[in-house]
Amino acid sequence: MDLGTVTTLLAVAVAAGVAGGILAGLLGVGGGIVIVPALYFALSLTGMEPGLTMQVAVGTSLATIVFTSMFSACGHHRRGAIDLDLLRLWAPSILVGVVLGSFAGGLIDGRILIAVFAVVAAAVAADMVLRGRKGEIVPKDFSKPAWAGFGVFAGAVSSMMGIGGGTVCVPLLNFLGYDIRRAVGTSAAIGFVIGLPGALIYMLTGFGAEGLPPFSLGYVNLVAVAVIIPLTTSFAGVGVRLAHAIPQRALRLSFGLFLALTSARMIRDLVGAMGMA
Repeated sequence: MDLGTVTTLLAVAVAAGVAGGILAGLLGVGGGIVIVPALYFALSLTGMEPGLTMQVAVGTSLATIVFTSMFSACGHHRRGAIDLDLLRLWAPSILVGVVLGSFAGGLIDGRILIAVFAVVAAAVAADMVLRGRKGEIVPKDFSKPAWAGFGVFAGAVSSMMGIGGGTVCVPLLNFLGYDIRRAVGTSAAIGFVIGLPGALIYMLTGFGAEGLPPFSLGYVNLVAVAVIIPLTTSFAGVGVRLAHAIPQRALRLSFGLFLALTSARMIRDLVGAMGMA
């Protein structure tokens, strides 16, 4: 890397850390929905192969989520917005999904990760923007095997996208009848369940890979992690305060519109990575 590229990478990491921290507290997303595309853009300037670039962006994002989710979850817990019963019910199956998704993400073509990121973000954006909420919010009754299936799905997709689970878990829990703020708080705690094993597996599967940026441990870049973590953890509290001050409908719309923009950017990147643009 030349000095200009390193400077750009650090600047992008700083911006991603601030924005990711705020969104982590605001939406329970762990910040990965910002960090992954930001790192992908910055690393692409180094001339890395697109698939490898996405794997490093995802692995690095998961490593930052370990710490961001802890700070965000603590803030929501103090406000009574984490459903501990749901967390105990869902965490084991989410962990199974994370292991499956992380190994898949570290071994398959990175362009598949770009496609997964773009498609899931677009679907969630459409749901959050277009679907209204009417009547009393009451959690739906599902069997434990059904909850396990939801958990494996959420864990696998989240670990392949490099996100803390909020992008998938918040709209899913809201659809299942949970209050949006309680869904956000619980998803913040779920981020730790996703981030820690996910980051370790991306380190393992990327060990010895050629073409990695300097100071990388597998698919996790330690320089970016060191820059992003202090910022995301510092600004997560700002997001938590916003989450409990903004009307629920406005929260849903802001989440959906942000994901729509992110999806559009990633689709453009996917087209470019496939040599079609």
